Amino acid sequence: MAYDHYVAICNPLLYSSIMTRKLCIQLVLSSYMVGFVNSIVQTGNTFRLHFCGDNTINYFFCDALPLVKMACEDTQVYEIILAAVVGFNVGVSTALVLGSYTAIVTAILRIRSATSQRKAFSTCSAHLVSVTLFYGSYFFIYLQPSSQHTPDLDKVAALFYTVVNPLLNPIIYSLRNKDMKEAFKKALRRT
Repeated sequence: MAYDHYVAICNPLLYSSIMTRKLCIQLVLSSYMVGFVNSIVQTGNTFRLHFCGDNTINYFFCDALPLVKMACEDTQVYEIILAAVVGFNVGVSTALVLGSYTAIVTAILRIRSATSQRKAFSTCSAHLVSVTLFYGSYFFIYLQPSSQHTPDLDKVAALFYTVVNPLLNPIIYSLRNKDMKEAFKKALRRT
């Protein structure tokens, strides 16, 4: 989506020739491939762990980090692999989003009309808020030193990227609509 916004704002006249159906399919497939490779690496490494004792996961879903904490062996190598894979995936996607938005902001600041600038910022702000919520909680869980991890904070952060963010996305994206803004303001005035 960041690339789509980048092309729409920085190259609006070339949008339809750049954002072809083929490119959209390639972007979606590359996203699925990164997720697939990530899952294979994490699942393969998890199968190599040995578990003993209570196998009850104190978490909302079966995630890699709680499984690692249940293992009966030294998991330092696995944690390094997990941090490297997650760090690479999140780092690359964050760099792509930040790169796109840096170019977008630069292009927007060159626009002379204040109305056009507001419209362009409005188009991008919803996606940027959504991405920040998602990656913020993801960074919070996976890129913290293991000595600072607490199960309760991890659960709250996991709720953000699995429940809260998808729940807020329709609200975030629809607040650009004038009718939705008015309805939201009316609802706030009633309370």
